[in-house]
Formats: sequence, C-alpha cells, structure tokens
Amino acid sequence: MNDKKGYNPDRLVLSCGQSYITNAFMISPPIKCLTQDLLDTIAQQARSTPRLRQNHNFHELSEKVQRFVNVLQPGTYVRPHRHHRAAGVNGFEFFLVIQGELGIIILDESGQMLHQERVSANGPTRGVELPEGTYHTLVALAPDTVILELKEGPYEPSTDKEFLDAFPAEGTPAAGHLVETWQGLLKLPGKQS
Repeated sequence: MNDKKGYNPDRLVLSCGQSYITNAFMISPPIKCLTQDLLDTIAQQARSTPRLRQNHNFHELSEKVQRFVNVLQPGTYVRPHRHHRAAGVNGFEFFLVIQGELGIIILDESGQMLHQERVSANGPTRGVELPEGTYHTLVALAPDTVILELKEGPYEPSTDKEFLDAFPAEGTPAAGHLVETWQGLLKLPGKQS
C-alpha cells in the first residue's frame, strides 16, 4: 500500500552499494554491482602489480559460494594447478569471460597438455567449467581480460591449490618464457582443440 508520499515498500528502487530494511530489525547486506567502472579500476590495479592480475571478491572467504572477478593482463603466469576439496565440497571451477580473451590449458599429472581452449567474451566459447582435480592454467590473450569465477568454498589458502611440481614458480624467468610459449601456441589460427 502507498503512504501519503507515494512510498510503496513492494516497489523499492535501489542502487549499488545500498542496504535496505527488510523488517523492523534487519538491514540487508548492500547490493553489489559489477560495473564497467569497477572493471576499469581492477584492470588498472592488475596492470600495476608484478603478477599482472587482480581479483575482486564479491564474497567473504568463509562463504560457501565463492564468486569473484579476476582481471588478467598478457604476461601473467598462472602456475599449473588443480583443486581438491574436503569431503562434501565440490572442487569444480567455473570461468566466464566477460571481457577480453584467454586460453585455458588442461594438463595431465605429468604436465603433458591434454586440451587447450580459447575462451572469449565475443567468441563461440565464453565459459568453461572444470571438474575437481583437473590440472589447468590460464593464459591472458588480450589486455584487461576479465573472468567471473565461481567455485564452492570456503576458501582455505593453505590447501586451495595443488601445483604441478614440474612447472616453475611465479616470478622466475622460466615462468615468463613459458607464458610466451603458451601465448604463441594459443594465438595460432585454428588452434582451438
């Protein structure tokens, strides 16, 4: 019902970052929006970091659903890894490219490439879900590539990733050479497999 000023609680119009009262005792968490301004800010941060990538979480680390954007710049090195979760927690990882383009490389336990996929905001493949235990890496193929990632939490930094030992650590010259090799492989015409 409308009050004298035209207020209708069933027709609230809210903006990003606003909370609202759900009843006399509860205030909702703020509405979170994924805007181009936010993506531009995160992209600038990614360009300014030695890792050439930056996350922005929409979740708290303890939450069951992990949802965040990850902005990657060409040259970033994502060391090949896989995710294993505790019993009762699904270790899948879902990537949706919302800006730019990246390559996803799937590897076996010995580090041999099994599959490569180009994923683009404007291409035929825009998202990929990897099952738990899949060794993979990501390769940025365009500046300011933005991916929305979804996975089950909670996030445990000490156990989140199991790296393939055969691949170099971040920040090493060998890692940089490997990224260049992967970029060249993924940018070859007709190399989506």
